[in-house]
Amino acid sequence: MIIGIPRALIYWKQPYFWESFFENLGFKVLLSPPTNKEIVEMGVKVADPETCFSNKVYWGHLLWLDGKCDLIFVPRLKANEEKLEYCPKFFGLPDLAQILVKTPILTETFDRRKEETKKALERLGKKLKKNKEEIKKAAGTAFLKEKELKEKEEQEFFKKIQSKKQKLVLVSHPYNLYDDYVNLRMKEKLEKLGAEPIFIDEVPIKSQISNLKYRASINGSEGEEEDEVLFASQNLNWPKFHWEFGKELMERIEVALNYRIAGAIEISSFGCGCDAVIKEFVEKTFKQNRIPFLYLMIDEQTGEAGIQTRLEAFMDTI
Repeated sequence: MIIGIPRALIYWKQPYFWESFFENLGFKVLLSPPTNKEIVEMGVKVADPETCFSNKVYWGHLLWLDGKCDLIFVPRLKANEEKLEYCPKFFGLPDLAQILVKTPILTETFDRRKEETKKALERLGKKLKKNKEEIKKAAGTAFLKEKELKEKEEQEFFKKIQSKKQKLVLVSHPYNLYDDYVNLRMKEKLEKLGAEPIFIDEVPIKSQISNLKYRASINGSEGEEEDEVLFASQNLNWPKFHWEFGKELMERIEVALNYRIAGAIEISSFGCGCDAVIKEFVEKTFKQNRIPFLYLMIDEQTGEAGIQTRLEAFMDTI
């Protein structure tokens, strides 16, 4: 049996976890290809006018998988371990997917307000006729791989933070940051302009940096740590966010502000309701700490030339 997974939107919330989980259960996994023009056009054609750009991209990936696998996995994400809700559009993904494609949709609801993730994984596994032991083993392996990847990201952060280049924090949802087609190869463009881009997801939250000196020392940068850590963040006041992304984002920004950050760029999908609110707090926080801030909105009409010009102007300003 082949299980298809759209390489967009919710995939980037836990990249590699789901493919590892299903493969360890003994299934073949078919990932849709990296986003391209054809995929975006397919998604735009079936989307309603109020759908954000990120959802349009997801529909394109979903349609690409239609007919190429036995099942398409579309989970229903509702709330994380801190009981904060995901974007409301995530709730309806499985229902809309069933309308858009003929391939059967494999889904399960993940709501940490009501139960542990392992309970939902057990139900998901049972739908695939797997027993508890098989599900537990597959989930354990997948979680371990996810943990290893996260630790690697943290190590990369401490390497980047010691770079002599001007460090720019890229703030956005992971499905915008890690999809090169969606963000018009933002990371590559900034590197060519001489900057050191740091994805906000790479920044560890407070609870993960208590052993900062140890991590700095294993990365060969212990002697430079005092020069890089500024502890400059001031006046970090934000409300209790309703969405999981808001709280996590602001916590990571608070950590990032403790280092020599030359500037910050926020990337938002056109039509994103969550970003419309959070953006004001992100911008205010960086500006209060006298860090140059650039806000970029992307959609299917965004051109590379315009983005390139704005990035060059921003680098000149810095």
